[in-house]
This record gives sequence, structure tokens and C-alpha cells, in this order.
Amino acid sequence: MSLRPSFVEDVSALPTHAFSYRSLTWWGILGFMVIEGTAFALTIAAYFFLMSQEQEWAPRPWDPPGLIPGILFTVIILLSEIPNTMIKRAAEKYDLAAVNKLLPVMVLIGALLLIIRGFEFNSLNVMWYENAYGSIIWALLFLHTTHVATDWGDTIVLWRLMRTPHGEDPRRMVDTDENALYWRFVWLSWLPIYALIYWVPRLFR
Repeated sequence: MSLRPSFVEDVSALPTHAFSYRSLTWWGILGFMVIEGTAFALTIAAYFFLMSQEQEWAPRPWDPPGLIPGILFTVIILLSEIPNTMIKRAAEKYDLAAVNKLLPVMVLIGALLLIIRGFEFNSLNVMWYENAYGSIIWALLFLHTTHVATDWGDTIVLWRLMRTPHGEDPRRMVDTDENALYWRFVWLSWLPIYALIYWVPRLFR
């Protein structure tokens, strides 16, 4: 007669990893996106609050931000979803060769975006200490830059890791999949910020 309780089961045969909502880290990424999304929402709310307190947005004399760096950044970050989706699909198929070919593409894209972001800061034509308008658009751009840089660094680490014996661990494919998911949050969060920095002041003066 067995003394083992009936509710005890042997789970050693269950898989050690899973994609999407079946992964604990997926929920962690989702929670992180909620937290960071709230930070973006609060900063955007501060933008509209400050805008409501000004007679003109932005205050005169005003030299509008240069459009070329912002447009170039936006086009490239949107196009980056093509290799990003390819990586995500390769990870779900456990295609290590494809992942190793595509991750350096995302690393290069991230580096290019950060270089363009430097030109964006230079093209704002206002410093953060000059007025409320300058402070909030610098805050928005800086906040988004931290997310681009964070994901870029994470992608570099992941790329190097996947080229070691650790890359053969199927659980690393889950990491790759979730890194691709977070990049979608990065570029989606940029779209309203782009509008606030480059177009709202032009349209509502």
C-alpha cells in the first residue's frame, strides 16, 4: 500500500520551458511593460498639463525641431519589426542558425538608432532648462532613449550568449522570443512620443 498522498504527482517528465503566457518570464516582461507604459503615460500627461498652462506651445521665440532625424528614426524603428518578427518566429521553431544570423542585425539597428537619437537631441533647438516645453520634450526623448539602449544591451548579451554552448539550451529560445516581444513595446511606445515632439507643437500653435 502506497503512503504517497493522492494529490502528489511526478512532474519530472514535464517540459522545462514554454512560450507566451505559459512562461513565467513572459508575465514578468508583461508586468515590466505595464510599469514602463505607466511611466510613459504619466510623462505624456505632464506634457499636456504643461501645454494647457501656456498661451503658446511652444513659447516664442520658437525654432521647431528638425524633422529629418525624427522621421529617419521612426522609419528605421518601424522597419526593424521585420527582422524582429523573423527572430521571434525562428525562436519559436528552435532555429538556432537563423537566430544567430538575425540577432546581429538587430544589434546593428539598435546602434544606428542610438546614433540617430543623438542627432535628434541636437535638432530639438531648445535645451531642457530653457522653459517647460524644453524640459518635457527632453524628458520624453530621454525616457524613450533609455528603453532603446536597454533593449540594445540585452540583445547584445543575448547574441553573444547564443553563440556559446548555452545557446543550445531550448530555454534560451524563450529568452529570445521575449526579447523580441519587448522590442515591439519599444517601437510602439515611440509613436505617440514622436507625434508630441514633432507635430503637436506645429499643429497647435
